Amino acid sequence: MRTFTVGDFDFALPPELIAQHPAAQRSGSRLLDGTSPQPVDRSFRDLPSLLQPGDLLVFNDTKVVKARLYGEKPTGGKAELLVERVLTGNEIVAHMKVSKKPPIGTAIRMTGGFTATLTSRWPDADGPLFRFTLDGDPWTLMEQHGHVPLPPYIEHGDTADDVRRYQTVFAKNPGAVAAPTAALHFDEPLLAQFDARGIERASVTLHVGAGTFQPVKVENIADHRMHSEWYEVPQATQAAIASAKARGARVIAVGTTTVRTLESWAVSGQATGDTSIFITPGFQFQVVDRLVTNFHLPRSTLLMLVSAFAGYDHIIKLYRHAIESRYRFFSYGDAMLLQRA
Repeated sequence: MRTFTVGDFDFALPPELIAQHPAAQRSGSRLLDGTSPQPVDRSFRDLPSLLQPGDLLVFNDTKVVKARLYGEKPTGGKAELLVERVLTGNEIVAHMKVSKKPPIGTAIRMTGGFTATLTSRWPDADGPLFRFTLDGDPWTLMEQHGHVPLPPYIEHGDTADDVRRYQTVFAKNPGAVAAPTAALHFDEPLLAQFDARGIERASVTLHVGAGTFQPVKVENIADHRMHSEWYEVPQATQAAIASAKARGARVIAVGTTTVRTLESWAVSGQATGDTSIFITPGFQFQVVDRLVTNFHLPRSTLLMLVSAFAGYDHIIKLYRHAIESRYRFFSYGDAMLLQRA
C-alpha cells in the first residue's frame, strides 16, 4: 500500500480563486462532476438529475453560532475568543488569540459588557483550548454580542449577508463554529426537486469545530493529532440508511462532516458522542456511497478524506481541472460530486 506524506496533499492555488463571497443564489454555484474517469463541468442545479429515485441524501443540520467574541485584558491588550463548545454552568471552551496568554483567574472584559474568567486549559493541563466562565448565559451573549466566525481565508469582517449565507437553510441545532459548507448550496426550490424525484432526505448533527481549518503540520500524516467534535446520528436516520441499503439505493453524504459522522457511527457503534476520526487513504468506508463536497485547503485533513473516498490520483486530477477551469474554492466556493472508489 502506498505511503503518503503531507506534501502529497499540497497544491498551488491562485489567491483570486478563493471565494470571498457566496454566489448570488445558493444553488447558482458550479458543480464539478467527478463520478466518471473524466471531469464534467455542471451547474449545482443539475444535482437532482444525477441521483436516482430512492437514493438517500444525508445532511448535517448543525447551526453556526456567533462564536467570535472580542474583549480586553486587564492590561489593556486585545483578546479574541472563538467559542468551540458550550459546557454547563455558563462555562465555555474557546480558542484564545492574545499577544500574551493571561494567567489562570484573569477576568477578560468582553465587548458587550460581560466578563469571561479564564479557569483552565482544555481538555487537560497541556490542551490547546481554554476554559472560561462567563457571567451570563453563553448562548444569549453570543447571539447578542458575537460575530459570525468566518474562516481565516475570508478577508472581510462579518456582515448581515454572512449571518444569512454562512448558514444552511435547514440549520437547527446550534453549536458549530464553521458551516457544513457543501450544504450551503441547497435552497428550498432545489430541495423540492429532490422530493419530486423521489430522493429521500435524512440528517445528522456534527458541531463543526475550528480545527477543520487547521493544516497538517507533521510530515508523516499518521502523527497528526485530530481535533474532536460532537456528533449524533438520530434513530430515524439510522432507519433511513438501513432501508436505503436494503433496497440497493445509494447513501449520498452532503459534506465531509456528514461523512465523518456516519463513518464514526459505523466504526464505533456509538450513535452520539465525540469523534476525532481521521480518514486517510486506505480507510474502509462502510456507509457513504457518494459525496457532495466543496474544494478543500492544501495540506488539510479534509483533502485527505476526499482522497481516501474517491482515490488520490482521481482527486489530484479533479483539483487540477478545477484550477484550470477557474472554479471557486473553499467555504463560499463551488462544489464537486464524488463516487466512492
